[in-house]
Amino acid sequence: MKTLTCVVIGAGYAGIHAVKEIRKWFKDQAGKYPLRLVMIDKNDFHLRKVLMFRPAVSNEDIRVPLTKLFPDGVELVQGIVSNINAQEKKLLYVNPSGVEHGMSYDVLIVAAGSVIRQPDPGHGGIPLTSLENAQKIRSKWLTNLEQAAAENEPSERDRLLQIVVAGAGISGIETAAELAYYARKDAERLGLDPKAVTIDLYNAHERLFLDGPAKVGLRLEHLLRDIGINTLHNKRVIKEEDGVLWLSSGECRPAGLCIWTLGLQPNPMLSAIGLPVTSEGYVQVDFSYRVADMPGVYSIGDCARIIDPVNGLVDGRTCKEAIPQAARLAKIILADLEGQQAPVHESYMNLFCIGLGPGKGLTWVNKWGLDFVITGKLSWKIKKYTWDTASMLTT
Repeated sequence: MKTLTCVVIGAGYAGIHAVKEIRKWFKDQAGKYPLRLVMIDKNDFHLRKVLMFRPAVSNEDIRVPLTKLFPDGVELVQGIVSNINAQEKKLLYVNPSGVEHGMSYDVLIVAAGSVIRQPDPGHGGIPLTSLENAQKIRSKWLTNLEQAAAENEPSERDRLLQIVVAGAGISGIETAAELAYYARKDAERLGLDPKAVTIDLYNAHERLFLDGPAKVGLRLEHLLRDIGINTLHNKRVIKEEDGVLWLSSGECRPAGLCIWTLGLQPNPMLSAIGLPVTSEGYVQVDFSYRVADMPGVYSIGDCARIIDPVNGLVDGRTCKEAIPQAARLAKIILADLEGQQAPVHESYMNLFCIGLGPGKGLTWVNKWGLDFVITGKLSWKIKKYTWDTASMLTT
């Protein structure tokens, strides 16, 4: 009996849950479909990307070894996929030593994720785009504190203690909120007045939280103000240079540390490896996550443009959408193998959880046309559960 080789590209949230769900749904099909399950990723760990701000404020390790998530039953391959040949059902990947290898597949799942948007070169500051940059942010802040503790000039001391977060999406909000707690703790340890630490959140739009109603955005702004964050609307940061922040309006302001949080963009590798993509750069899939004109190839998560066939809505690109997509995908693959009617995509509920530092948060749910808002410790617990569930760390 031929072994079914299923390859998953990407160890992000969509990828790890795809592996989990396929193992679950194919467990009772071993006699009919003996399964070889392979995961390919450039790293040997799952990166908890939504927590990228943590190593920037507290040196927390947000990597989870793939051997911890999948100690058995999954072949873990470290490499970068360079090409997909749909006709031959074969892919090429380059291992960490730069050697190219080939691998045949029967089923291929592309869950390569997105990439964090970078500012233009030469625009200064530090973009929160990687573990390395998160550590640079941490190092820069600690250096600023040491210099501030030794500085006699009040205006320069104030500048060193001025933190700017450029970009007010959920990542920017959560980064600013974590800094509001940890950066002031750092200052206090060095004998500095924690209240002297200033955190400005620059928002290029008229209000926060464009994914929800204005009243929730205003509530969010009030909660940020309560923890010592200044939100500045309709102000786009152009660059940071030599401790000076330049805005699109022509204004310039002092800044000790500028952190860019500019959101996500499509992974450029998608088109490079031969996948059909939309004009925006997302993988083209049908309502059952099948990649256009590539039999046996599927795509989920924030690398794909996934549409609800009932309401026409494009699915969100966060970990909360990736989990039900992965569960549905396993059923789709099994149905396709059996020649049966496959499930189609259904939108996830309108829900957002936003962390506002340790023990604080805001959760918004829209159900039956009503807005439900939860704040405080309960919201924080919901957020932490979401983070942990997404990385398969819940028991």
